[in-house]
Amino acid sequence: MKKIEAIIRPERLEQIKKALEEKGFIAMTVIEVLGRGEQKGIKLQYRGGTMEVDLLPKLKLELYIPDENVDSVMKTICDAGRTGKFGDGRIFVSPVEKSGKVRTGEVFT
Repeated sequence: MKKIEAIIRPERLEQIKKALEEKGFIAMTVIEVLGRGEQKGIKLQYRGGTMEVDLLPKLKLELYIPDENVDSVMKTICDAGRTGKFGDGRIFVSPVEKSGKVRTGEVFT
Protein backbone atom coordinates (compact mmCIF):
# COMPACT_ATOMS: atom_id res chain seq x y z
CA MET A 1 0.00 0.00 0.00
CA LYS A 2 1.19 3.53 -0.79
CA LYS A 3 0.35 7.01 0.44
CA ILE A 4 0.09 9.63 -2.30
CA GLU A 5 0.37 13.28 -1.28
CA ALA A 6 -0.37 15.74 -4.07
CA ILE A 7 0.04 19.49 -3.65
CA ILE A 8 -2.29 21.12 -6.19
CA ARG A 9 -3.84 24.43 -7.23
CA PRO A 10 -7.15 24.94 -5.37
CA GLU A 11 -8.98 25.74 -8.61
CA ARG A 12 -8.07 22.32 -10.06
CA LEU A 13 -9.62 20.26 -7.22
CA GLU A 14 -12.94 19.54 -8.93
CA GLN A 15 -11.28 18.39 -12.16
CA ILE A 16 -8.87 16.12 -10.27
CA LYS A 17 -11.61 14.74 -8.03
CA LYS A 18 -13.83 13.94 -11.03
CA ALA A 19 -10.95 12.29 -12.93
CA LEU A 20 -10.04 10.13 -9.92
CA GLU A 21 -13.68 9.12 -9.39
CA GLU A 22 -13.91 8.03 -13.04
CA LYS A 23 -10.92 5.71 -12.44
CA GLY A 24 -12.52 4.30 -9.27
CA PHE A 25 -10.50 6.21 -6.66
CA ILE A 26 -13.10 7.83 -4.41
CA ALA A 27 -11.52 8.10 -0.95
CA MET A 28 -9.23 11.06 -0.26
CA THR A 29 -8.42 13.69 2.32
CA VAL A 30 -8.16 17.35 1.30
CA ILE A 31 -6.19 19.80 3.44
CA GLU A 32 -5.76 23.55 2.90
CA VAL A 33 -2.06 24.48 3.03
CA LEU A 34 0.26 27.36 2.20
CA GLY A 35 3.42 26.84 0.22
CA ARG A 36 5.92 27.99 -2.31
CA GLY A 37 8.00 26.25 -4.89
CA GLU A 38 9.98 27.25 -7.92
CA GLN A 39 7.80 30.29 -8.58
CA LYS A 40 8.96 31.77 -5.22
CA GLY A 41 5.65 33.56 -4.71
CA ILE A 42 4.01 36.31 -6.71
CA LYS A 43 3.93 40.12 -6.82
CA LEU A 44 0.59 41.87 -6.52
CA GLN A 45 -0.36 45.48 -7.12
CA TYR A 46 -2.15 46.82 -4.05
CA ARG A 47 -3.19 50.44 -3.51
CA GLY A 48 -0.56 51.78 -5.88
CA GLY A 49 2.27 49.70 -4.45
CA THR A 50 3.75 46.30 -5.04
CA MET A 51 3.26 43.59 -2.45
CA GLU A 52 5.11 40.26 -2.51
CA VAL A 53 3.22 37.15 -1.47
CA ASP A 54 5.64 34.28 -1.05
CA LEU A 55 3.32 31.66 0.49
CA LEU A 56 0.47 30.80 -1.83
CA PRO A 57 -2.72 28.89 -0.97
CA LYS A 58 -2.62 25.28 -2.15
CA LEU A 59 -4.49 22.07 -1.41
CA LYS A 60 -2.92 18.81 -0.31
CA LEU A 61 -4.65 15.62 -1.37
CA GLU A 62 -3.88 12.41 0.50
CA LEU A 63 -4.82 9.06 -0.98
CA TYR A 64 -3.98 5.55 0.20
CA ILE A 65 -3.92 3.06 -2.64
CA PRO A 66 -2.61 -0.39 -3.61
CA ASP A 67 0.96 -0.45 -4.97
CA GLU A 68 -0.14 -1.43 -8.48
CA ASN A 69 -2.28 1.73 -8.89
CA VAL A 70 0.42 4.33 -8.13
CA ASP A 71 1.33 5.15 -11.74
CA SER A 72 -2.31 5.38 -12.80
CA VAL A 73 -3.23 7.73 -9.94
CA MET A 74 -0.17 9.92 -10.51
CA LYS A 75 -0.95 10.21 -14.23
CA THR A 76 -4.60 11.02 -13.50
CA ILE A 77 -3.67 13.79 -11.04
CA CYS A 78 -1.08 15.24 -13.44
CA ASP A 79 -3.41 15.18 -16.45
CA ALA A 80 -6.34 16.76 -14.58
CA GLY A 81 -4.26 19.26 -12.58
CA ARG A 82 -1.86 20.53 -15.24
CA THR A 83 -2.14 24.14 -16.44
CA GLY A 84 1.41 24.27 -17.81
CA LYS A 85 2.40 27.15 -15.52
CA PHE A 86 4.62 27.32 -12.45
CA GLY A 87 2.71 26.32 -9.32
CA ASP A 88 0.82 23.34 -10.76
CA GLY A 89 2.02 21.23 -7.84
CA ARG A 90 4.00 18.19 -6.82
CA ILE A 91 3.25 14.54 -6.00
CA PHE A 92 4.95 12.45 -3.33
CA VAL A 93 4.64 8.68 -2.87
CA SER A 94 5.45 6.95 0.44
CA PRO A 95 5.14 3.35 1.60
CA VAL A 96 2.44 2.48 4.16
CA GLU A 97 3.35 -0.42 6.42
CA LYS A 98 -0.05 -1.02 7.94
CA SER A 99 -3.53 0.50 8.08
CA GLY A 100 -6.77 -0.31 9.81
CA LYS A 101 -10.44 0.60 9.87
CA VAL A 102 -11.61 2.22 13.09
CA ARG A 103 -15.22 1.05 12.70
CA THR A 104 -14.48 -2.64 12.11
CA GLY A 105 -11.00 -3.09 13.54
CA GLU A 106 -9.94 -4.70 10.25
CA VAL A 107 -6.16 -4.47 9.68
CA PHE A 108 -4.42 -4.28 6.30
CA THR A 109 -0.71 -4.89 5.73
